[in-house]
Amino acid sequence: MRPTIARRRQSLVSAAAAALLALPLAACGGSSSPAPRTPSQDLGGSGKPTASASASTAAPGPTSTVVSMPAGPKTPMTVSQNTSVGPIYVTTLHGAKSGVSGKVWVWLPPQYNDPRYANYGFPVVTMYSGGSSAGYNTWNDQKQLGIQAKDVELAQQGKASPFIMIMPIQNFHDSDFAIQDCSDIPGQPKMATWMGEDIPDFVRANFRTLQSRDGWGLMGASTGGFCSAKLALQFPQTFKAAVPIDGYFIPDSWYWKGHDPEKAANNPMLMVPKNTTELYMLLTVGGREANEQQEAGDFIKAGKASPQLHTSYYVLPHGDHLTSDFKKVIPMTLEFLSQHLMPPTAG
Repeated sequence: MRPTIARRRQSLVSAAAAALLALPLAACGGSSSPAPRTPSQDLGGSGKPTASASASTAAPGPTSTVVSMPAGPKTPMTVSQNTSVGPIYVTTLHGAKSGVSGKVWVWLPPQYNDPRYANYGFPVVTMYSGGSSAGYNTWNDQKQLGIQAKDVELAQQGKASPFIMIMPIQNFHDSDFAIQDCSDIPGQPKMATWMGEDIPDFVRANFRTLQSRDGWGLMGASTGGFCSAKLALQFPQTFKAAVPIDGYFIPDSWYWKGHDPEKAANNPMLMVPKNTTELYMLLTVGGREANEQQEAGDFIKAGKASPQLHTSYYVLPHGDHLTSDFKKVIPMTLEFLSQHLMPPTAG
């Protein structure tokens, strides 16, 4: 079993920003929206949606058809594991646009296959691991994180939406010296194109989703936190919200050597002031991680140049850079994504 600690190499941080204080979840640059209505709230005893079933108080959908039906071709998938809240599937995705082939795990919430939801599209959250994530993704580990069971629990309580969860690998070498920063680094596999274009295309081809970016979010921890922030900024036409958990915001792959302009173009700290699309982002860090607090503070400060960026920030008291502490913020992250993405909606 992989160790429960998920550290990355120390990245360079600006010395300009002071460490932020431990605070409850608070908005920095935008106010929080009320929790959207979920199908479990809208379905009455008859099993038929009420008139408000397709409404969202957080992110109203487009006036045209809201639901995106599977476009095909259907991708073969096998059951990777059975959980208490349904199977997790796995496939090897061959990206048509990137040329990258890599494993992707998929979990569908119980509502997805419920006949009462047959004409509903579901919000999608893509989740990235800490560490190298070469051939694995810890978000499907029920013992370490258990996010699928927590989503079912919160959805039953009306606190979170049932999400389609997509869990890809991020690298092909199990070494911190060979990570690819979820980027199209010259001479390396086009990981940004695979993650930002091929994976959404795969999801749309196989599942009932939502037409607009209002139904698409990202989340990741540590290295995956970097990926979630960067990809949200890089593909604003696809993603509306992102949650970097104990993440960092400066690329540090050794593969960038000799490619400084491309590295700068994939640097979230430099990308965020240029953001022009409405984007919601929750940053969480551990209370014992002073460097991460400083880097998160730098990122939030840089993002103030973008009126369209709405950041929220949370410091986990006594939290360390450990999977066991990442798990503690999962309820908050699911509720945040539910507040800022459309809920399952009837077409």
